[in-house]
Amino acid sequence: MQDQTTFPSSSHSANPARALRFRTVGFDLDGTLLETAPDIAAALNHALKIAGLPTLGYEEVRPMIGGGAKRLLAKALAGADGARVPAETLDPLYDELLAHYRANIAVETKPYPGLLDALDKLADAGIALGVATNKLESLARELLGQLGMTERFACILGGDTLGTENAKPKPDMLHELTRQCGGGPAAFVGDSIYDTEAARAAGHPCVAVSFGYRNHTLDELGAGAVIDHYNQLIPALAGL
Repeated sequence: MQDQTTFPSSSHSANPARALRFRTVGFDLDGTLLETAPDIAAALNHALKIAGLPTLGYEEVRPMIGGGAKRLLAKALAGADGARVPAETLDPLYDELLAHYRANIAVETKPYPGLLDALDKLADAGIALGVATNKLESLARELLGQLGMTERFACILGGDTLGTENAKPKPDMLHELTRQCGGGPAAFVGDSIYDTEAARAAGHPCVAVSFGYRNHTLDELGAGAVIDHYNQLIPALAGL
């Protein structure tokens, strides 16, 4: 494993992405491409209110995101004791969460600073871009569509695209992303242990973003590089 490294901003006088060895770069969605936590937290708290339970603060919800909405809800319902939530309780509340989220999917959600410029530079260099998220594919497509970002990606895979049993941290989604993007050397960018473990299993170098949603330390993620802003992405990829 490479030492985790932070990188200076890339030059704006030329496009350094053209020198990258990667032909495909994949991205996680929540906490990596987009700051989605406010809208996810609102949907979660909607379900908790229906259950007659206390709502959770934004900072409580952030590190719980990453494994998909059903896992998020199960964690919130289990509480501190981690009790297993029966399906007859979980499933109706999950439906309520999804309905609220679909109706309010892009109220506060926005791309992270510098992201669109970094995506433009990668695309200009002929690098295919893809999304592999544990979010349902329909939700990922709806969200990216509302933000006008769908056409930036050659493929958008959700946690249900290949079956939930093959979602991250398994490598299947990353292999499929690379295939749909045309093959060649690939790297992945994410924010959580689901991302770094999937990348490791797929044999892809991984960049972790420090500003995402995680309940592990950056050292525990084990990424090849860590960035604090998207103007550091291309230099980070060049160092992998």
